Amino acid sequence: MRYNERELLSLARQPAEKAAEILMRVPKKGSVLKKRLVKLVVNFLFYFRTDEAEPIGALLLEHCRITKEEENVFSISFVEEPERKYCFECASEEQCQEWVEALKRASYEFMRRSLIFYRNEIQKMTGK
Repeated sequence: MRYNERELLSLARQPAEKAAEILMRVPKKGSVLKKRLVKLVVNFLFYFRTDEAEPIGALLLEHCRITKEEENVFSISFVEEPERKYCFECASEEQCQEWVEALKRASYEFMRRSLIFYRNEIQKMTGK
């Protein structure tokens, strides 16, 4: 999928739902964990070098799996490309769980399913 770079940079500068410096490994052969500023804005996860203002990458959190791995670690992989797996290591298990929950809620698909669920619940309660 192609994106307008200026629009992505503008989005990356918006206030984050969640942000932290955590360790991250990209899906390149021989990749190692590196400290990154990771910032969740709407349904994009931006990642930055800790000393830079512009993101070095962005993940669209649609059609992806957020998986709790070993202690303090979670991963993001994509349905169409399961081998494209990003790993993140948090400072604590609590921080890791908070990230997993926030990322799972970030996709438009999750929001759409929630809207349908609550609309049906309201219809059951009101009969309308």
